[in-house]
Amino acid sequence: MSRTFNWAILGPGSIAHKMAQGLSVLPNARLLAVGSRSLDKAVAFADQHQAERRYGSYEALVADPDVDIVYVATPHPFHHDHSLLAIAAGKAVLCEKPFAVNAAQAAAVIAASRAKGVFCMEAMWTRFLPAMVRVREWLAAGRIGAPRLLTADFGFRAGWNPDSRLLSPALAGGALLDVGVYVTALSAMVFGPRPTRVTGFATLGETGVDEQAAFVLGYGGGGLASLTCAVRTNTPQEARIDGEAGRISLDGFWHAEKAVLHAEGHGTETVELPLRGGGFEFEAAEAMRCLEAGLTESPDLPLDETLAIAETMDALRAQWGLRYPME
Repeated sequence: MSRTFNWAILGPGSIAHKMAQGLSVLPNARLLAVGSRSLDKAVAFADQHQAERRYGSYEALVADPDVDIVYVATPHPFHHDHSLLAIAAGKAVLCEKPFAVNAAQAAAVIAASRAKGVFCMEAMWTRFLPAMVRVREWLAAGRIGAPRLLTADFGFRAGWNPDSRLLSPALAGGALLDVGVYVTALSAMVFGPRPTRVTGFATLGETGVDEQAAFVLGYGGGGLASLTCAVRTNTPQEARIDGEAGRISLDGFWHAEKAVLHAEGHGTETVELPLRGGGFEFEAAEAMRCLEAGLTESPDLPLDETLAIAETMDALRAQWGLRYPME
């Protein structure tokens, strides 16, 4: 790239450290600024990651004229407001997944970014991992024929804390928005963003959010995705794409460093593509590539696809009777 891009992190929580690590291995990325509602937290984070500027409010952060792109890393319910804040200031936005609590919020952010003419993308980092890029290349080349069935799970057992972001309704907790978005986005990558059929079941726990869920997405042409997610149940976190002439397997698919292709009549092909900076560097590189090319959306994760994923999750939650207080 011909220039260095100045990044700002809005919300120095745990996931923001992963982005800072990713930015540190990109020669054309500079973490310039950190913003928090607490200046002390912004200073501590900036000191740890060698960021020059520290702000005690999000408004001051997005007003910095030298910031090129804002990474929104606050909890789910604040993605909408904080993305709009950055967009209104004319900043490009990389917003942590889920892009918003629901499709209405996602649509509002998308409309604002398009009206302002600024780049905006959901931070679905899995989409840009080298192993996942190779999977897309295999699919596009027809190495397993037409995909027929996707099976994917993402579950872990969190400790019991009803006030945590994983279990609190006030923080849009639950499995679907936190990790179910990964399997839903993977299905969109394999079959396309808009299923024709959506059905599933969830276990709503003591706090009223989905502690685990199993759902099936059906697509035109006969494709099916069988997906599970959980925040109170450990699962293998595997994905398998079965096609007409083979299959693709991914262990730990959401942070995959290896993909295995089993093509009928052609044996097995394995690729191992390690992550240099924890994995977040690849989505950051894609955002900067788009900015340098004058794009306002990523062709590999367009905003219409992000909206479709939000609509799919809305449809599931409607079946489960799960609404959050801010909706």
